[in-house]
Amino acid sequence: MIKKNLKVLIITSIIILLPMVAGLVLWNRLPEQIPFHWNAAGEVDGWASKGVAVFVPSAAMLALQWLCVLVTSTDPKKQNHPKKVVHLVFWLIPLITVFISALMYATALGGSVRVEMLMPILLGLVFIAIGNYMPKCKQNYTIGIKIPWTLASEENWNKTHRLAGWVWVGGGVVMMLAGFFGLFWIIMGATAIMVLIPLIYSFVLHRKGI
Repeated sequence: MIKKNLKVLIITSIIILLPMVAGLVLWNRLPEQIPFHWNAAGEVDGWASKGVAVFVPSAAMLALQWLCVLVTSTDPKKQNHPKKVVHLVFWLIPLITVFISALMYATALGGSVRVEMLMPILLGLVFIAIGNYMPKCKQNYTIGIKIPWTLASEENWNKTHRLAGWVWVGGGVVMMLAGFFGLFWIIMGATAIMVLIPLIYSFVLHRKGI
């Protein structure tokens, strides 16, 4: 998998490091303490030194990117990974890294950033993208809803992922709309529903012998 997608892996790794480069370019303009975490209301409740904020996020996300790729490439059923799902694995972390770093730098430089609205929109888009590809994901050990019932039955896997695809796309849309109106409790509720419905459905199928 790595050899086959080496060019994409190199490009996405470079993209992950771009916020670090941007931080070095902006170094003299950045304050010594940079916003590093926000609460549900969009208020900064965590700070980091300039060095940590510039170097640690990109380094950590690059390590996570390679770990995800390595784990996925060692899957005994990696032949079941659809090409589009594999590309989603490659591109998801770089896009999240750039987005979050942009919010961090913009806030540090005094910009007015509505994190409480933008983060749910980002999460909603991520869940919509994942939900769109979930029904296309065949049974494997690294990508998808990997619980005992789906791994024990290919039919259970397929039915659970078809339902989960609709649930995650719908949940992503709800999450984005809730972000516009600052309805954090709806975002939390949507997240819980997106997790519980596929699990319960899979278990019911299992009890029926599927």
